[in-house]
Amino acid sequence: MYIPRSLSPVLHHAVRQFPAILVTGPRQSGKTTFLRHEIKRDVDYISFDDPLERNFALQDPNGFLDRFKNDHVILDEIQYVPEILPYLKIRIDRRRKQRGKWLLTGSQQFAMMHNVSESLAGRIAILEILPFNFLETKKNVRLESAVWNGFYPEPSLDFAKRDLWIRSYIQTYIERDVRLLLNVKDLRSFETFLALFAARHGQTLNTAAISRDAGISLPTVKSWVSILEASYLCYLLPPYFNNYGKRLTKSPKAFFLDPAIVCDITRQPDENSALAGSMGGALFEGLIVSEAVKIFASRGRKPDIFFWRSHDGLEVDLIIQVGKKLHPVEIKLTATPSSGHLEPLNRFRELAGKDSATGLLVCGVDKITSMPFGNIAIPWNYFSTWLAEHI
Repeated sequence: MYIPRSLSPVLHHAVRQFPAILVTGPRQSGKTTFLRHEIKRDVDYISFDDPLERNFALQDPNGFLDRFKNDHVILDEIQYVPEILPYLKIRIDRRRKQRGKWLLTGSQQFAMMHNVSESLAGRIAILEILPFNFLETKKNVRLESAVWNGFYPEPSLDFAKRDLWIRSYIQTYIERDVRLLLNVKDLRSFETFLALFAARHGQTLNTAAISRDAGISLPTVKSWVSILEASYLCYLLPPYFNNYGKRLTKSPKAFFLDPAIVCDITRQPDENSALAGSMGGALFEGLIVSEAVKIFASRGRKPDIFFWRSHDGLEVDLIIQVGKKLHPVEIKLTATPSSGHLEPLNRFRELAGKDSATGLLVCGVDKITSMPFGNIAIPWNYFSTWLAEHI
């Protein structure tokens, strides 16, 4: 069963405007399925996961590309054959008016993005497709289930696959991607790092503490964090910089993009225990931050999102910039919002002045509820709808 993706209008617009399009994102987020369902006619398809195709492209790039006569060509997992990109550039430059011919997918941002930028600058649109967002699944799913099963297509569509799929995904990532990218030989150290990173889900990133606790060097920690980020496994939420309240922190907050990954790495026993336990608040906050990232990506945009912390420790979980306006967002795992939840929102709005907009309290209420001082409380599963309507 194919679930239509929010990125579809952006893809079709890009196909009409650019000679090449790169759809990137984490493994198993649906990149290939997306392209093959959206581009149905006059299309050739090749996967560089196939070693025969990979070797053909490396040994005879022009002969490889000469095979494709249809209007569209999908080259899947382009990161395995970046050497083909200069030959694509030559063909694109020969036929600059041709649009949407070359459709590429890739799972890692490292050298691939460098090669794409170097070879196809000005000729390619780069889109990100992430795991499902709430608008795509359209399920009346319980919060516990959303956190436990996550939003990768396989486990979110078939809950029975959840345990084996998630564990296999993590193991495959450790054994395949990390080894390929950085030639990590001590996988046990990386697993320790991964567990420590997941345990700090939703916290300010402290690489020195992880280095100390994992017994690995600080440069190694920073390098491995960059791997998680570039593989779309984590998102580093930056602080908002405009010197409001003379903030002291400059480090980002670190989140895994999918809550099921966190639940598995931190050994949560079941969906109810995950939210009821000590990490419940962080898992809920990460769910909403991840939704913000995914909604921006579905519009073909980089996320204009931040967090804010005052000099006296008051924090707003999420700042969403829409044009010149800043929406402060508090994320609370409660069904009973109170005026105390609004204090960070009110402080930020006061300091931001004319730049501030409506403050949001995302929580477990059943409907949109007006709150004092021009703030509103909204249901957690309505947040994506609200954001999609405002950006």
